[in-house]
Amino acid sequence: MEPLTLTTERLLLRPFGPQDAEDTQAACQDPGIQRWTVVPSPYTRADAELFTGTLSPRGWADDTMYNFAVVLREGGALVGALGVNSRVLTGTYEVGFWTAREHRGRGYITEALREAARWSFTDLAADRLEWRAEVGNVPSRAVALKAGFRMEGDQRSALLNKGTRRDTWVGALIPADLGLAGTHPYLPAPGVSATP
Repeated sequence: MEPLTLTTERLLLRPFGPQDAEDTQAACQDPGIQRWTVVPSPYTRADAELFTGTLSPRGWADDTMYNFAVVLREGGALVGALGVNSRVLTGTYEVGFWTAREHRGRGYITEALREAARWSFTDLAADRLEWRAEVGNVPSRAVALKAGFRMEGDQRSALLNKGTRRDTWVGALIPADLGLAGTHPYLPAPGVSATP
């Protein structure tokens, strides 16, 4: 897919590029990002250059990973990162994100996540968007809940992070949650609501 930019009221979600290496490296020095995400620790300039200059562009080119630099529309400061990754199941994608410490608590990543979800359901023909985070990552869970994700439970040993298998929380968002039609019909199990 050709890389593209999404726009919200306050943000641009644009593809990462080599020009983002310095800001990405600086943000990923945060112990919270290193603890709760799978970024390398320590996070070096080479890691940032690999992510921004090679892995992110390659993901767009081969339609496996759509990484967005989340930046302020005014001033262009890097707020965080948001990725939409294809899964083995047809129509299912997974989201992941981090927020630079100085931009937390302002709802930026929630805003970005909602826009990325709309894009996933309309442009990627996603029927399910999954979020997962290690059990205990309360800030990530709060963002997912604010964006409309429904928590679905815990998964044992579902994440390999820095050589250790960890349990995760998992949640999902479906097109109906945003008032959108899916590409395939959805038949909820008896007693399960199709929307929150």
